[in-house]
Amino acid sequence: MDLKKNDEIVVTIDNLGNQGEGVAHVDGYALFIKKALPGEKVLVRLMKLNKNYGFARLVEILEASPQRVEPACPMAKTCGGCSLQHLSYEGQLAFKEQKVRDCLKRIGGVEPPIWEPILGMTGEEKGKGTPVRPWNYRNKAQFPVREDESGNPAVGFFANRSHRLIPVDNCAIQHPVINEVVGEVLGFMRECHIPAYQEEKHSGLVRHIYVRRGYHTGQIMVCLIINGKSLPHSEKLVQRLKKVEGMTSISLNVNTKKTNVILGEKMIWLEGAPYIEDTIGDIRYRISPQSFYQVNPIQTEKLYRTALEFADLHGDENVWDLYCGIGTISLFLAQRAKHVTGVEIVPEAVENARENAKLNGITNAEFYCGAAEEVAGKLIREEGQGQDTVDVVVVDPPRKGCDSALLDTIVNIRPKRVVYVSCDPATLARDVKILGEKGYRVEKARACDMFSQGEHVETVVLLSDKRVDGHIDIDLDVEKLESTGGRATYAEIKDYVKEKYGYSISSLYIAQIKNKVGLEKRDNYNHGSGEGSVPECPQEKEEAIMDAFKHFRLI
Repeated sequence: MDLKKNDEIVVTIDNLGNQGEGVAHVDGYALFIKKALPGEKVLVRLMKLNKNYGFARLVEILEASPQRVEPACPMAKTCGGCSLQHLSYEGQLAFKEQKVRDCLKRIGGVEPPIWEPILGMTGEEKGKGTPVRPWNYRNKAQFPVREDESGNPAVGFFANRSHRLIPVDNCAIQHPVINEVVGEVLGFMRECHIPAYQEEKHSGLVRHIYVRRGYHTGQIMVCLIINGKSLPHSEKLVQRLKKVEGMTSISLNVNTKKTNVILGEKMIWLEGAPYIEDTIGDIRYRISPQSFYQVNPIQTEKLYRTALEFADLHGDENVWDLYCGIGTISLFLAQRAKHVTGVEIVPEAVENARENAKLNGITNAEFYCGAAEEVAGKLIREEGQGQDTVDVVVVDPPRKGCDSALLDTIVNIRPKRVVYVSCDPATLARDVKILGEKGYRVEKARACDMFSQGEHVETVVLLSDKRVDGHIDIDLDVEKLESTGGRATYAEIKDYVKEKYGYSISSLYIAQIKNKVGLEKRDNYNHGSGEGSVPECPQEKEEAIMDAFKHFRLI
């Protein structure tokens, strides 16, 4: 078919792309269509045609997918914030899990032998008994402020791939009190005639409204980013904001540069503390405006508990947490490790991490400021840390992934395990491939839906050192154990033994006992790759596993 710009054609959507857009093929030529879903027949208008792929605009849905739902937000079609509101939540989870799988296989060249189900926003809130819903979850907002068509200050989000503001008065994924705070700030600006920022002219005063809320504490932080040295009538702003329940910290941030970076270097405190506090699990954290802190508190606890589970700590391990932020994961790990060393490049975050350790009475964690690869190298050279002394390395890098020098440092340290927490499957897969080429093997993975209604996804991957003494290659059917009597996953067997007997057991031990009682297995469960001997299951763990087999009616 000869395709030309502005032509309208009918296509069938094959799949979803990495950004959540529909993908169709016309004689092998790929077209990307926003808001279209797999299986749908749609009328589209061709907008931009490159050599091997093009972009089209959805004109009409001729045959809708059963996964299509009506977006909860009236601005969903124009706002660049939520790309998947038109897809059912079950469909969103399936898409995100498959997205991670595809990246690991296509870019990383790996398929984890153990893939745990994606952690969705389902079930009940811990300790509250109320249903978890994938809405109103965000505890942080950075709203750009611009003038609307009438010249009044307005907030919202930028349209996709532009700086054109789409006004949004009530964001459906923000906590309701954040929308309330933004309303108070806009009311103040209108009352006191405070001009909004005009990007083209680099004029006006208020650039962004930054709001954070502690999920468990209810504490609220408000920071106005200004294109100037002060805010006129700031006392009136304080009076307005103090009426909001939970208001704890009010500040200004000075950013007079022509830049897309939101925060400047100078802070001006107007009222309250320079931080708010929140908790994840049993750990309490202090959070400053510059600190990185996950935006979805319900899912954050699930994510960090997964990282802790993958780290498999027993109390005698030395752990390095690189890109540690304010110590969120570090302090989780410190509850079970011998010692944790955290490294972070943002000075304010490092100070927060040290304060958070003191706040929680944690004495086995220390924090260093600097680029992770530089600090790690210095610790190895000057203090003798690193090589043969670090058992587990945890990394939680920004979206661009790990610096190549840091990956080299990890390989030189040679930890037994690497736990990689990622917010971008593509860079995760790239880094996993590099580590794989240098002697690390992916053992298991799990995706976590931290950004419901959007296309992004978090992932935790466990890698182990193939050269560690005693490490063996095992090809396990980890999906299920089967017999005519019953069925149970390896995870269920492990959980049963852990809860009843307090033992942590490996998949290898389960496979050995499975073989012993005559359950079907693959031939190489008990044959290594020549890199180490195969450990035998201890008697007490064998008895516990046998009990689990009986419990699940496998025997």
